[in-house]
Amino acid sequence: VCFFCLGLESRRPSSPLIDIKPIEFGIIGAKKEIVQPSILRKTYTPDDYFRKFEPRLYSLDSNSDDMDSLTDEEILSKYQLGMLHFSTQYDLLHNYLIVRVIEARDLPPPISYDGSRQDMAHSNPYVKICLLPDQKNSKQTGVKRKTQNPVFEERYTFEIPFLEAQRRTLLLTIVDFDKFSRHCVIGKVSMPLNEVDLVKGGHWWKALVPSSQNEVELGELLLSLNYLPSAGRLNVDIIRAKQLLQTDMSQGSDPFVKIQLVHGLKLAKTKKTSCMKGTIDPFYNESFSFKVPQEELENASLVFTDCKLLAQEMSSPLWLYNTEHRGALLLT
Repeated sequence: VCFFCLGLESRRPSSPLIDIKPIEFGIIGAKKEIVQPSILRKTYTPDDYFRKFEPRLYSLDSNSDDMDSLTDEEILSKYQLGMLHFSTQYDLLHNYLIVRVIEARDLPPPISYDGSRQDMAHSNPYVKICLLPDQKNSKQTGVKRKTQNPVFEERYTFEIPFLEAQRRTLLLTIVDFDKFSRHCVIGKVSMPLNEVDLVKGGHWWKALVPSSQNEVELGELLLSLNYLPSAGRLNVDIIRAKQLLQTDMSQGSDPFVKIQLVHGLKLAKTKKTSCMKGTIDPFYNESFSFKVPQEELENASLVFTDCKLLAQEMSSPLWLYNTEHRGALLLT
């Protein structure tokens, strides 16, 4: 018996060895090719693309890159538009962002190039607040009369999830409103919220920079129209308005909507909603009906005008009421 052979038999495994190699596929006679499993691609939802959206990359301001490299002191010295004091904090319990507009300092005096403005000594500023890229759901402070150093001390909340708030950019725009109902943008402050601790919160003094938006939006009006041919009646529902311009120096807006039916160039009928006190987001839910024969429908137009009720104290106990037009919508 060969003891060397016995030693080999004792080290031989009980089961056969398997040689693991890549599986080769191919046609007989053709060149063999190793096929590797494909990697599944991740599918993206619209929300995934929105999360990757950076509003700052799509700014229309040509000098935004230059301003990013400047300190607040350098911005203040370069543009001399003043500074804005505000604070932010996220409430995790109630899931909303708190923005406090505190005060502004050293705002520039109004400038008139056509000599139409009479009171050139001071501004009548207010602040618009929004979370970019959403500019529709904005807030507005009250108007502070005749001051370049307005104190606002107003608090606003935005109902928004915490992760979504971190992807937004806070935009604060200071606007000058005069007695002729003109709105002129003084300057703006923008702050990406992913650069600050929202839960801890904080206060900031930021220098105002020029804004490419010289005119402010007039707001939105939601309405519905329905015509009944058999009755020759045009029904109009005024549902609500949203983000109307601030027009009152002290007590906020008191808006109503005026509806005018025009045949050709002739005013046929005027109706108006009730006045909503102290709001820029009024709910009306009021219906109106106009008699319009079907043969006249082609030449008929509706004019919707956002108005505000003005009260001026006279020498007598009576009050004089007038209307101030702020924006109009024409439907034909």
